Amino acid sequence: MKKAYVKSYGCQMNAYDAARMADVLGAEGYAATDVVEDADVVILNTCHIREKAADKVYSELGRLRVLKGERAQAGRDTKIVVAGCVAQAEGAEILARAATVDVVVGPQNYHRLPDLLARSATGRVVDTEFPVEDKFDHLPARRTHGVTAFLTVQEGCDKFCAFCVVPYTRGAEVSRSVAAILAEAEKLVRGGVREITLIGQNVNAYHGLGPDGESANLPVLLRALERLPGLLRLRYTTSHPNDMDDDLIAAHGTIPALMPYLHLPVQSGSDRVLRAMNRKHSGDAYRRIIERVRAARPDIALSSDFIVGFPGETDAEFEETMRLVRDIGFASAFSFKYSPRPGTPAADSVDAVPEAVKSERLAALQALLDAQRHAFNASAVGHVVEVLVEKVGRHPGQVAGKTPHLLPVQFDAPASTIGTVVPVRVVRAGSNSLFGETVGDTAAAA
Repeated sequence: MKKAYVKSYGCQMNAYDAARMADVLGAEGYAATDVVEDADVVILNTCHIREKAADKVYSELGRLRVLKGERAQAGRDTKIVVAGCVAQAEGAEILARAATVDVVVGPQNYHRLPDLLARSATGRVVDTEFPVEDKFDHLPARRTHGVTAFLTVQEGCDKFCAFCVVPYTRGAEVSRSVAAILAEAEKLVRGGVREITLIGQNVNAYHGLGPDGESANLPVLLRALERLPGLLRLRYTTSHPNDMDDDLIAAHGTIPALMPYLHLPVQSGSDRVLRAMNRKHSGDAYRRIIERVRAARPDIALSSDFIVGFPGETDAEFEETMRLVRDIGFASAFSFKYSPRPGTPAADSVDAVPEAVKSERLAALQALLDAQRHAFNASAVGHVVEVLVEKVGRHPGQVAGKTPHLLPVQFDAPASTIGTVVPVRVVRAGSNSLFGETVGDTAAAA
């Protein structure tokens, strides 16, 4: 049997896309493998958000060139595919720079992989067009495994933040219909999935076709999903502050299956920097959104994204970001130094912040965010939390799962609890996980 190896970089959307690529090739007779040396097809599913993303891809392609040569000497053909956002952004340049690559395919076209691989037998192939047809209509049924799953409901972005390549690599905002999402979710639940995270580049801008023929927003979709028998938990990511409307905020207090966790990127606390980023919201507007969310769901855990050292950022403006973090308090966060992305407006800025200054600011911000994260984790000690058990733990007799606040928990319980929600008393908070003990009879978990 032919084998396919998929290495994915970056966001949850890429993780979803990587799994769907495996499904596409699985329908063509390819078995998934975690051993790249055994693969007849190697796919690098790339991300263009992180610093030096393209450089990392080319470095990996250098290693694959050696592997491809070794396999060729043994009479084994190997197809190398570069997919995802770097593929979309770099296009034919990848073929020019890396002779080992057979196929370059953008994130909207991976449903065409079998045809592209067939075409590569007579020449190298690039497919980075934005097709008119919906790729989801052409994807095979998902192969489910595990208790949790991502489900793409929306792709693309119309916000055009000055630092971001997503509008150029993923295209304009498009949303799947409620019916299509429900059909995929039903299959996931039948396969054992108990928690679904709805994903999109700007998921709270969701506006798919509803069952009444009208446009449905994210709360409508969440309420439809909540009614699926066997589905215990719902989450969504990633969102934009400008799309946190009253209906969605209220949903956090009225939809029991929607977990008390919100990832809402703010990027900066400085209004001038936010304007330069083209974020179209202010620091105080973000604070007011959080106040309303907490009023709707007082126990909610908050997460965010931050960029330090955006062109022109002063010490005082960075301090505004630190003040916003202190004002709000986050359970978790992602923070990065600004790095230019070719083709984005900010890439042409001339008032770059020195690298040493960016590093110093990032260290200070991360120290504050880490302190808040550790404090949030420690606040769970002594409390009973509902843990959705996802897998066996590292040690015999141990299982692991997540709390409603997305905190990982390890505790002793039989493997039969996987896929159920178990009440657990937290006895200790580690640096990255909580440790607990079951409360009551685990055999009665549901």
